[in-house]
Amino acid sequence: MTLHSVQVAIRSYQNIYGYSPGGHPYAENGTQNIAEHLYAKGYFEAQLYQQTRGAAQCPGGGTYSCPIPDLFPQQGDLYMTCSLAGSESHTPTSHADW
Repeated sequence: MTLHSVQVAIRSYQNIYGYSPGGHPYAENGTQNIAEHLYAKGYFEAQLYQQTRGAAQCPGGGTYSCPIPDLFPQQGDLYMTCSLAGSESHTPTSHADW
């Protein structure tokens, strides 16, 4: 659910502000980090923001990572991943429409 929530928020932010997949946001408050923008604007709660930074574990005990935090992912790619993504019971069957 966390990956889905983050992905939907990232895509919504991208669409509302007219950014393109594979593009970078304008700098706000000295950063282009998309999750930081969402947190600063009140779209992310503290825990969700911490998860995008790898500072909070997923409910299954994995660690989240966001390899390129200032880049809107291409369609079908995730903004962040979980270290348990290879586990069959932990991987969503499809995320292409997120």
